[in-house]
Amino acid sequence: MPRVTLDATEREPAVALPAIGQGSWHMGENRAPRRDEIHALQYGLDLGMTLIDTAEMYADGGAEEIVGEALRGRRDEAFVVSKVYPWNAGRHDAVAACERSLQRLGTDYLDMYLLHWPGNVPLEETLEAFEHLQTQGKIRRYGVSNFDVDEMQALQAVPGGDRCAVNQVLYHLGSRGIEHSLLPWQRERGLPAMAYCPLAQGGRELDHPEVRAIADAFGVSPAQVLLAWATRPASEGQRDVIAIPKAVQPAHVEANAAAMRLTLDDASLARLDAAFPAPSRKPPLDIV
Repeated sequence: MPRVTLDATEREPAVALPAIGQGSWHMGENRAPRRDEIHALQYGLDLGMTLIDTAEMYADGGAEEIVGEALRGRRDEAFVVSKVYPWNAGRHDAVAACERSLQRLGTDYLDMYLLHWPGNVPLEETLEAFEHLQTQGKIRRYGVSNFDVDEMQALQAVPGGDRCAVNQVLYHLGSRGIEHSLLPWQRERGLPAMAYCPLAQGGRELDHPEVRAIADAFGVSPAQVLLAWATRPASEGQRDVIAIPKAVQPAHVEANAAAMRLTLDDASLARLDAAFPAPSRKPPLDIV
């Protein structure tokens, strides 16, 4: 199974995570039966997708409750990531927000806690709260989400900013903006990325003739091509992008897990580059 490694910290050993995990955005919103969402996450765990991403924002905490139910009796099998609202990221507010997330998740620690997007609270305060939570054993690692290069540089200049473990950003075949500046900057520092919406939310990429042709050639689905593309090895051969698609139907869960076994050859990657070229100049960070 292809994996992405998070470096060891002063408190934690290095950890190897599956290149494809599980998202929970839109879970807990009654779009699907609650039991189906719980079973999907459990099935994903069975298939090796042990990283589960959630946030206090998702369904106003409802997604965290879904994840908590899915992990009942299985907490040690999962690497759980949650995120704090920017306006809850103050020195004391972030600690309180984390406590609420832990309660909804039914656990006494998070494997990783992220600032959901840049806000008005000084980063010094947020990192002070994250360090406090680490000392208490409430979180094991911390990071950010939706940070562009300038924001990452500002983060690195703050005490504790160099201990950021990941940056979670929008990334899929039709949105390659991070490849211009952000992803190279992170790769220079050994900082992995986590790709949300790797399937482009069912956009034109899935129906594109080249994507379909490559899927047919490999005997897989277009969605699996997109996941294999997003998590492809970097030029040095190491993987440093983790995709977190959401799935509820068992067949979709199986397909997401199976995508980890798909390696696109150079010719296929070249065809996708031609159909969806990377930007030649830096665009604004894409966010949904």
